[in-house]
Amino acid sequence: MTADHDLGALTGVRSGKRSFYPEYVRSAERLERAVGALDRISRALVRTGEGPRALVEAVVRAAAEHVQADWLLFAVADGALRAARPRFLLLTGDRLVDDERLFPAAAAEHLRVLRSHPWEADDPPASGVRVPMTLDCEPVGGIAAMPAPGMDVADTDLAVLRVLANQAAVALHNSFLVHATVRLRGRTERLSEAAEQQARDLAARNAELQETQRRLFEAMQRQALDDERHRIARELHDSVTQDVLSAGMMIEICRADLAGPGADLGVVSAKLVEAKGLTRHAVERLRAAIYALHHAESEPSGSLPVLLERLSTVHLPTELKVRVTVRGTPVPLPGEAEHSLLRIAGEALFNTVMHTNAARALIRLDYRGERIRLSISDDGDGDPAQLRRMLRLASATDLAGAHRGLANMRARTEELGGTLSIRRSRIGGIMLLLEIPPPRHEARAAG
Repeated sequence: MTADHDLGALTGVRSGKRSFYPEYVRSAERLERAVGALDRISRALVRTGEGPRALVEAVVRAAAEHVQADWLLFAVADGALRAARPRFLLLTGDRLVDDERLFPAAAAEHLRVLRSHPWEADDPPASGVRVPMTLDCEPVGGIAAMPAPGMDVADTDLAVLRVLANQAAVALHNSFLVHATVRLRGRTERLSEAAEQQARDLAARNAELQETQRRLFEAMQRQALDDERHRIARELHDSVTQDVLSAGMMIEICRADLAGPGADLGVVSAKLVEAKGLTRHAVERLRAAIYALHHAESEPSGSLPVLLERLSTVHLPTELKVRVTVRGTPVPLPGEAEHSLLRIAGEALFNTVMHTNAARALIRLDYRGERIRLSISDDGDGDPAQLRRMLRLASATDLAGAHRGLANMRARTEELGGTLSIRRSRIGGIMLLLEIPPPRHEARAAG
């Protein structure tokens, strides 16, 4: 009796009845189908990498083959596994349908139940079979089938369907993760390529920027050299040229005196000595201009009124009488400003000697609080209108040095923040008038 009981426990049939063999055969068939179903399940679930639809199709075919179904439905509940696609799939015969409008009435009713979330798994269907699909102990859909007529669906068959459904839920979730990872990897690769391209672009832009900076630096160097050349030319014109031309004029006067009758050799000799002194002075100033152009301290020391007084007696080869007047309280000026004003006054006096028949010249320095006015007037025959035209022409065109003295005077005045004008003087000739602002930082420091 014990042996029969053990055999019945193993086979699931009772050996004491005549139905032992048919029941044994049916049990063996179920066991074989279960093993075959597990094999099909394993083959279906390893297709995760092919995408969710291929996985769902493999699960549907494996389940339909196991229960020999006329049709079999796989469905995911609404709100569950949101990334799962397709949400439902029906296998009828050999045809896969994902349009619920083409479903049989019984399959459509099962679809309605499976899509509801949650649904009662213990509620028996009116027709066919239905098993839930769970993930993390939560219903997420299920499988419904209509077995073929005469197909006896046992509890083991339903268990196989549940295993298949549950593993399908896990496989769907894993498939989503796999494909999400693939998409993220692809996006990461694209971003990496974009970053590399951006890095290459930035490197190219940086190279262009460095080249632009190099060219800008070269341009600044060229501009600095051009500015220095202009400064040297102005310094030479305002200093050395005056001495050389004065010496030339003195020699020309001596030549004219010697050509006339009754020439006084003593007077001529004195003038030649003076011309020699002018040429020596020109050489000294040329050296100073070459080696010390940037130092305004090369001018004789003293205040601006004193320097103007000295200027009125320097290298004037005619009998031009120069008078200097100062009004207001003198204001100390920076060395560069005094240097420029002295150069302007010297150039104006030299032009008076060279280009007019003036006998008198007046230098007036006027301190007016908010403005400092410097005027150089003469009683010669110069024309202010013609001088203004020459100034405009010299500013607009390179005349190879002609009339550069006027342009230099205006440039120096503008560098000091002032203005230069040419007028008719009260004593009959030309008046150059320049106005500059006082050094404001000096005024503030004094207050």
